Amino acid sequence: MTRFAFTIHATDGKARTGTIQMNRGEIRTPAFMPVGTAATVKAMKPEAVRATGADIILGNTYHLMLRPGAERVARLGGLHKFMNWPRPILTDSGGYQVMSLSDLRKITEEGVTFASHLDGSRHMLSPERSMEIQRLLGSDIVMAFDECPRADQDRDVIARSMAMSMRWAKRSRDAFDAGGEHAEASALFGIQQGALDEGLRKESADALRDIGFDGYAIGGLAVGEGQEAMFATLDFAPAQLPADRPRYLMGVGKPDDLVGAVMRGVDMFDCVLPSRSGRNGQAFTWNGPLNLRNAKHAEDTAPLDERCICPTCGTYSRAYLHHLIKAGEILGPMLMTEHNLSFYQQLMQAMRDAIAESRFAAFATDFRRDYFAR
Repeated sequence: MTRFAFTIHATDGKARTGTIQMNRGEIRTPAFMPVGTAATVKAMKPEAVRATGADIILGNTYHLMLRPGAERVARLGGLHKFMNWPRPILTDSGGYQVMSLSDLRKITEEGVTFASHLDGSRHMLSPERSMEIQRLLGSDIVMAFDECPRADQDRDVIARSMAMSMRWAKRSRDAFDAGGEHAEASALFGIQQGALDEGLRKESADALRDIGFDGYAIGGLAVGEGQEAMFATLDFAPAQLPADRPRYLMGVGKPDDLVGAVMRGVDMFDCVLPSRSGRNGQAFTWNGPLNLRNAKHAEDTAPLDERCICPTCGTYSRAYLHHLIKAGEILGPMLMTEHNLSFYQQLMQAMRDAIAESRFAAFATDFRRDYFAR
């Protein structure tokens, strides 16, 4: 049984490729985690998600604690059994959703009191409660509880928030470690904060190192600051974190975001974009995004992407997908999501191969040329 082991197989510049070994399976890095917010990757069966090449998915503490409830999931055998996903699951801590989805919230040193976006019921989420929920869900990678402030706030506000998140990180570590069998079988990641400020990011990274985590996330990006500012932060933030542990950029992103972040030393990603965009008629391809609602696809017999090996591209035309989406047929979002998730996994595999073969810079140049060619 391997609780958690990260091995770097090759590097090319700052880019790295490797594997994370866990009890429920191996995670190839750089890795993209499809988002299964409420115990489902929307419009996909779990076995179809695995068939795209996904090694791990993400579940959401905030949503699952509200519905169906973490205690209920535990009574039903845990999240893996509940949703029929036997491989690793990472659960986020709920902090970001509390900040972004709940209008009625109060943040104190203890934690966050908030009103459910579903029915207005009042709840308290603290580092200890977040660890308890993630333990009840049975997640393999647990995220520390933190606050995610907007990047456009005053430096003093961001500094105070970061310092509180580091105190919460220590409480998360202590509560996780008290979790018995779950702690012995799972991993805990800390989350670096500090917005776009190099000094605050360094202070946060040093605090997390002192506590000690299995992996380290870069939080507080992809929250409206734009790609240029995000990349500028990623020029220094990953190197502030331990080189022998996975680095996870939370909530990112577009295909070109992923390539740029891997170039800067990031190992793990999650984002709702491929599934959400698919449901809304947008396909990601090696030649850039396509809007299948556009009338020009109405009689186009080509697949979404000639280079894609997914079942959707092997079977269905752009014309048919255009029809499904315009007609509001359920099959449309299903096929589009299957393609987008498959494309993302093919992109991750292409990056892993390029790093292993010491040609990542050329790969990134070619990718950007084709992706922005339209």
